Amino acid sequence: MKNKTLDYYNHHAQSFISTTVSVNFKPVQDKFIHALNGPKVLDFGCGSGRDTKYFLESGLQVTAVDGSEEMCRYASEFTGIQVQNMLFQDLDAQNLYDGIWACSSILHLPKNELHVVLLKMADALRDDGIIYTSFKYGDFEGERNGRYFTDFTMETFTDFIKDLEKIRMETYWITTDVRPGRGEEKWLNVMLRKH
Repeated sequence: MKNKTLDYYNHHAQSFISTTVSVNFKPVQDKFIHALNGPKVLDFGCGSGRDTKYFLESGLQVTAVDGSEEMCRYASEFTGIQVQNMLFQDLDAQNLYDGIWACSSILHLPKNELHVVLLKMADALRDDGIIYTSFKYGDFEGERNGRYFTDFTMETFTDFIKDLEKIRMETYWITTDVRPGRGEEKWLNVMLRKH
């Protein structure tokens, strides 16, 4: 992730959290939970900790990480667990998790780094493990509003992962933004499974 993006989250943590922490994301969270074959989950770029808290309350064993120190501090307080300050590129777990939740997080990586991180995510999963991730829908890649974004359409994402041998597309769906006043924004949601 570009450091400018981390700077953005460190400097705007409170305002970002205030617009995301209470958003009702239950339909997607539950879809992820139902796709799991075990309780061990990595919340990869947990932001406010909203999803970590929901997963903990659902009985899952959650490890939560974020690249922004400010986000980690807030999310640790909010969730009651210690959130680790970690960059996506530093993931080095092997066959550890039943699921990785990367909601609106790895979209901040440029494509070349994203490719490497997806391989690391696959390695961190147990066999038959699941990844949920989401990207803004489109074909933009670059800086927008002080942060770096890589957008995808279904076609470009399918093409992007075609040589990632360990993971395959399980399902995808397109949603509108659930935050107030953002309903015109479209998101690509994907569920990938390790095989």
